[in-house]
Amino acid sequence: MKKQEKEAIMADLENCGRVTRLAKKRAAEAMASHQQQHPSKKRVVLGEIQNFSNLGVSQIKGLNTEPKKQPKSKQQQSKRKLKRAVTSKIDKEELNVDNVDANYDDPQMCSAYVSDIYDYLRKMEIEEKRRPLPDYLEKVQKDLSPNMRGVLVDWLVEVAEEYKLLSDTLYLAVSYIDRFLSTNVITRQKLQLLGVSSMLISAKYEEISPPHVEDFCYITDNTYTKEEVVKMEADVLKTLNFEMGNPTVKTFLRRFTGVAQEDYKTPNLQLEFLGYYLAELSILDYSCVKYVPSLLAAAVVFLSRFTLQPNTHPWSLALQQYSGYKAADLKECILILHDLQLSRRGGSLAAVRDKYKQHKFKCVSSLTSPVEIPASFFEDMRQL
Repeated sequence: MKKQEKEAIMADLENCGRVTRLAKKRAAEAMASHQQQHPSKKRVVLGEIQNFSNLGVSQIKGLNTEPKKQPKSKQQQSKRKLKRAVTSKIDKEELNVDNVDANYDDPQMCSAYVSDIYDYLRKMEIEEKRRPLPDYLEKVQKDLSPNMRGVLVDWLVEVAEEYKLLSDTLYLAVSYIDRFLSTNVITRQKLQLLGVSSMLISAKYEEISPPHVEDFCYITDNTYTKEEVVKMEADVLKTLNFEMGNPTVKTFLRRFTGVAQEDYKTPNLQLEFLGYYLAELSILDYSCVKYVPSLLAAAVVFLSRFTLQPNTHPWSLALQQYSGYKAADLKECILILHDLQLSRRGGSLAAVRDKYKQHKFKCVSSLTSPVEIPASFFEDMRQL
């Protein structure tokens, strides 16, 4: 009995092996027939399809088969070599320009997306709701003059120094004043009230510990009451429609000064402080109201570099690329700033000049620049 069971088990195993071999054979035949019916297709990278989206399927399959190029004539080759030689200097400088943002060690500069931030700020600065009228003193105001505005701003510089406020607070306050005066008529008696109320708003916006209303009343020798300051504050906020965030000259000056510093092995503090000085001079002059902050900042950097190195071209391709302005675009603004620096304009306004005579600012207000700026400095960099 045992012998018969053993023979039956062996017969079953043999049949199973035959079935398994038969299944493998059938599977192999099916695979061969499937490959004959569906030949292997050429794989195409999606990037290639996007770049050649106007080609047909048959053309996409043959992407790697390029037509033979005809050899160029000697004349074409010589022209190409000449073009490379002419642009080699520009190309090298532009190559370095691309790396300026990567050189920032300060995490607050947000080097990974700083260009996107400044693109947004450039769009914001030209929004009509954030811009004062360039001629509001002539068209809107009846009792104010450019000199009165200059005296007010000069006094606000002293107030900012007294309370150790940030320069950003000062710039914003002046921006609020110009925007308010563009739509609201006031008398000269209320001009100082507008100034302290605007600085109160900007201090609340910028400062960690802003001065109190009573402090601003005190600084005016209690000419205005607390209620008057608060009332004017509300009027300014309504006029601004609570749009208090606004790019200023200082906003763009940080960026452009950083680009200008690339020419120095170590940061040049004199260049930085001179830029701050000229920027604060610009807010004194009513003629500068018409310029957007980025243009003013670019003009400030131009004049700062000219003051420190009058025999070297103060503009560069890097500055042109990052600021978006050619030297010729800045000429009118630069000449106004130059007159302010030489006290040919606003010579009686001393607060900014006295502030930057201090040693902590490298006494930059004592620096002088040549009386004339060479006309060649306003030519296009690519034509030099």
